[in-house]
Amino acid sequence: MCDARYAVKMLRFFLFLFLFWCADIGEVAAPVPLPNVNFKILSKVVDYCKYHHENPSPDDKKEDSKRLDDISPWDKKFTEVDQDTLFQLILAANYLDIKPLLDLTCKTVALMIKGKSPEEIRKTFNILTPTPEEEEEVRKANPWLDEK
Repeated sequence: MCDARYAVKMLRFFLFLFLFWCADIGEVAAPVPLPNVNFKILSKVVDYCKYHHENPSPDDKKEDSKRLDDISPWDKKFTEVDQDTLFQLILAANYLDIKPLLDLTCKTVALMIKGKSPEEIRKTFNILTPTPEEEEEVRKANPWLDEK
């Protein structure tokens, strides 16, 4: 049984790949604009989609995208990239509406955070420690932060 929305997304993606390929060999007059995705990231996205198209797994059909312990070895290796590339992949997956890639990249970031203290997370992602004034402003804007 095929989900119609998934089929439409795949059709859109393959049309995109076809146009991208044709633009590369000069058969299409104008390139396909992708202002939010650079070539390096687009190449990785295409590698991801090609691999999962050629190597579907039973896990691809699961609806439980919230689990963090179900990343395949190929996907794990695919996401072993520097932080900038990982975050660019998240943006590209979101922009191109590729939910499995978005889930994978977000799970990777979640695993980078899991079990760490706020200070360790700041260090991992090079986040500056907020000043007491900034922290107070955030607490006032989000009173639920103080609820236990």
